[in-house]
Amino acid sequence: MKSIVLREIKSFFGSPIGYLVIAIFLIINGLFLWVFEGDYNILNTSFADLTPFFTLAPWILIFLIPAVTMRSFSDEKKQGTLELLLTKPLSIWQIVNGKFLGALLLIVMAIIPTFIYVAVISNLGIPEGNIDMGSTIGSYFGLLFLIAAYSAIGIFTSTLSDNQIVAFIVAVFLCFFFYFGFEGLASVVPNVSSIIANLGMQDHFKSMSRGVLDTRDILYFTSVTVLFLSFTVFNLKSFKS
Repeated sequence: MKSIVLREIKSFFGSPIGYLVIAIFLIINGLFLWVFEGDYNILNTSFADLTPFFTLAPWILIFLIPAVTMRSFSDEKKQGTLELLLTKPLSIWQIVNGKFLGALLLIVMAIIPTFIYVAVISNLGIPEGNIDMGSTIGSYFGLLFLIAAYSAIGIFTSTLSDNQIVAFIVAVFLCFFFYFGFEGLASVVPNVSSIIANLGMQDHFKSMSRGVLDTRDILYFTSVTVLFLSFTVFNLKSFKS
């Protein structure tokens, strides 16, 4: 599996994809958080916290992660190398996990530079250091679990077609639905709104952003990630047979 992970990372940074993903994520966040006037501008909120960043990041990642994962298996299908990959002395689970971890590590690399935001906000606080580290750390953990779930969805959709654009569009739709769709359904059906909202990622991400790492939230994101990775394995087994 290690060879698959290294192969994915090398392919990301052997082309402009890896650098573009990191640059685009940081530039978009930087512009909205520090330059553009609006609700996301941290300097206009008068609060020493990173709530605007953790509100904006899921939106950006909905498009960015599918752009990273869309080629995972669709490109293998298009190039005719999927059969060769499946004949390697690795189980299908190891291949899928290798692709998944490769995409996950790339997005995490894009997240790491945002730690500087924490230092800047801490220095801007009155008094200096006046920042809620509990909610900040919880939000970063929530973002990590969210990235894992988005990546699993993107890896799955890449097995549905040899067309990367199709894989990208389906992944964006599924990520959007799982993050925002259930909130929308909850507002339409008020009688069971809490149950429906609890099925979506946004409710669990917000819960973790409060600084409380509830096992229910961790179990939810882990279940969604494993579920879509299982779908991926099932599709590849069907292709192999």
